[in-house]
Amino acid sequence: MLLLLLLLLITPSTLASECVPRTFQGDSFVCVCNSDYCDLPGVIKVPAAGSHTLITTSRDEHRFSIQNGSNDALPGEGSSVVVTLNHQERFQAMMGFGGAFTDATGINILKLTEESQEWLMKSYFSPEGIEYNLCRVPMAGSDFSTRPYSYDDVEGDVDLVHFNLTTEDYKYKLPFIHRAQELAERELLLFGSPWSPPAWMKENGMFNGSGGLLNEMWQPYADYFVKFVQAYSAEGAPIWGLTTQNEPLTGFQDWRWNTCAWTAEGQRDWIKTTLGPTLQAAGMRHLQLMVLDHNRDALPWYPATILEDPESNQFVDGVAIHWYDDDNTGPEVMSELHSLFEDKFLLYTESCDGWDAAPGERVILGDWYRAESYAANIIDDVNHWSTGWVDWNMALDIDGGPNWAYNFVDSPIIIDEKSSEFYKQPMFYSMGHFSKFIAPGDRLISSTVSSGYEHVRVAAFQHGSTDTASTIVLLNMGEDMETVTVDVRGSQEFVNFVMPAKSIVSVLVNMAATAH
Repeated sequence: MLLLLLLLLITPSTLASECVPRTFQGDSFVCVCNSDYCDLPGVIKVPAAGSHTLITTSRDEHRFSIQNGSNDALPGEGSSVVVTLNHQERFQAMMGFGGAFTDATGINILKLTEESQEWLMKSYFSPEGIEYNLCRVPMAGSDFSTRPYSYDDVEGDVDLVHFNLTTEDYKYKLPFIHRAQELAERELLLFGSPWSPPAWMKENGMFNGSGGLLNEMWQPYADYFVKFVQAYSAEGAPIWGLTTQNEPLTGFQDWRWNTCAWTAEGQRDWIKTTLGPTLQAAGMRHLQLMVLDHNRDALPWYPATILEDPESNQFVDGVAIHWYDDDNTGPEVMSELHSLFEDKFLLYTESCDGWDAAPGERVILGDWYRAESYAANIIDDVNHWSTGWVDWNMALDIDGGPNWAYNFVDSPIIIDEKSSEFYKQPMFYSMGHFSKFIAPGDRLISSTVSSGYEHVRVAAFQHGSTDTASTIVLLNMGEDMETVTVDVRGSQEFVNFVMPAKSIVSVLVNMAATAH
């Protein structure tokens, strides 16, 4: 009995395991995982009333370092940053956070030993890991495949007699989706996104290049969506949602990888006359249908064109957004769109870093700026009505691939086939500060930062229906030595702590008194 008790006390399902750091070319470090060992934050629960838990990740030292403490009865003296919460101002409920089950992700995971594969999957999906729950699935090929392909490459097969899932689904996607389902405590929500229809359905007869869907293929392509949902459901991977087209505006130029051009008016008409009714007739109206799936420089005009029409509006549930133009277009356009269509959710469905870097810098092992960029973007987006944030590839090789169009990018996990190791980038922990500590259903609440500290950003969330338990995520973008003393103020209690320079801190706090 004593041995059993000791085993229970040291089980990895409750205890954290520490990072094994290694420095490469970046200004921070990666955490190294192999067949024998990998760091996991462990199960971290909401603290008891009147107490808090701080989880810190920093450029120079920390990866999910945990500190517990009691709340204070008085505000901190001399605090440089004051964060004020207002639980009475509640906004959107969160759907979740996650990444994409791309072909490249599966190809890279399979380069690892079975033991290392299990560490990686636990790191992303288990209660001991960072608990991803919302994941994207490319419908057939994308640029992060080794070839362009669709689920029906038999020209002229308008009845889709030859529709079938491919080797890529059975080898690189479905096995890891199934393992994620087994590991996850939260429900795994999968949404499908097409990069291109079958090439023979397009005006240019190509997966890439420029050109849209042939008019006579509107119905066959709608049927293609239904077939995809049915096929994945039959394989034990039920689909929660769909986007109508990945980056539809790229198809108006000579694009290097899979695409299909859609004007807003064309998408509106296809949805209301063909796709929407076809999904409804197939008993799939429960699926969350999202439009745009492109950068926010297309807000609000592109989705507004679709949603202003009552016939197409009735079939649309949300607007999918990518981050690739966010440096040029501020988040205010998201609030503008929300004010026009308050019943439609907004969701960030693709983001990655390194996509515009110089050759040789698409992947930077240990880069802190990219982790900071993730956290800053997530905080801005959720504070402007996004219901979650979905990263792109979950695992890439040291070059940022494979990618048949040579469009290499970075990833939160990088796999080194030669050493049989994988590296958790700072981006992995940046994602985890949101995905692990903000559960589906948690609501954004009002939070403000005292003036003069523009380098400190914050987003705060109320857990479920409780009035007292909250998660506050803070980002300190201050330069070297710019540590700040933080005072988080609830209604009658306070949390005081020191936040390192270049750091992310999640504060799990349980106020003993009702917040309103």
